[in-house]
Amino acid sequence: MAEVKNILMLAMHDRIEALRMATGLTLLDDAVRVAVYGDLDSSDAAQEQLDALDFAEVPLETVSAQSGDLLADWLMDSNVVFLI
Repeated sequence: MAEVKNILMLAMHDRIEALRMATGLTLLDDAVRVAVYGDLDSSDAAQEQLDALDFAEVPLETVSAQSGDLLADWLMDSNVVFLI
């Protein structure tokens, strides 16, 4: 059995696509976390992905420039980081 990886998805530029990709990553046996930089829009597309991530119990944080300590911890604990 393969070792479980810790995957961090940083949603910055195309936040909806990053959420969609993170939702897809939940199909693996790896641990997924999502950090959304800035605000998410309130579109149906965003809500659909947020609901899926909530169902999969994926930790999701909204971060800003003041969230350096949290991001540093998550980056250090991650085997793979995606920046979308």
